[in-house]
Formats: sequence, C-alpha cells, structure tokens
Amino acid sequence: MTVRENLEMGAVIPRARAGAAQSMARVLALFPRLAERRRQTAGTLSGGEQQMLAIGRCLMGAPRLIMFDEPSLGLAPVVVEEMFRVIRRLNAEDGITVVLVEQNVAQSLALAHRGYVLESGRIVLSGSGAELLANDGVRQAYIGI
Repeated sequence: MTVRENLEMGAVIPRARAGAAQSMARVLALFPRLAERRRQTAGTLSGGEQQMLAIGRCLMGAPRLIMFDEPSLGLAPVVVEEMFRVIRRLNAEDGITVVLVEQNVAQSLALAHRGYVLESGRIVLSGSGAELLANDGVRQAYIGI
C-alpha cells in the first residue's frame, strides 16, 4: 500500500471518517516528508519515515489519547528531534493527551507535564517534568550528569 492508502486506513471509525480530509491535511502538514512520498509504497520508507507514517495513521483516527512506546528508538538524531517536536505540538496545539514511555530521559522530561521514574516495575519517584529533570538522583542515574 502507498503512504496515502496507509493514512486513509487510519480513518476507519465513523467519527474519524467524517473529518478524514482535514486530518489528512493536518498529518501532511506535520510530516512534510510523508506529503512528498504519499504515492510511494510504504514498505520502501526509511525507519524514521515509517515511524512518521505510524503516527500519522494514528492521527487519522482522531484520537484523544496517544500512547508512545520508545518513539525515538533507532532513529537518527535529527529525526528524534522531529518526533519530540511533533509530540509536543500534538499535546499543546491539538489537546491530545500523550503517555510517553521513553529512554531519552532529558528530552522526555523537558516536554512532560508529569513524569514517573520506574525501577523494576515500581514507581520510585514522580513529579513534574521540570522537578524530575532538576532532581540530582535522576540527573546522575538517568542523564549522566
């Protein structure tokens, strides 16, 4: 399937189908690279482009909440920056609640309203992103400062 067909598949529920054209425009504005490649077969995209496509397909469903699991894993640094920029915009501009599980602690906490530090499956520390980013224990253990 092409990039465009993949995106269209995301708007299958009636609520999403009604606003599919508007959602498509929003996704292609968020990810100009997908707009350039909309006729290309999705399987030929780079890893970063495939990640953009997966997020775009999700957005086509008009979600109120998105859960990201390691969205930066294996991506080039410039693409990682783009992913975090998009995640921030989705929350700030679109009002989408974001749950983010990410090993890139510094960037995650920089955009987080609330953060939790897990060790062996248990919450050992919580607070605002800024509070956790300023915490000496977090900085030493997870950021290397």
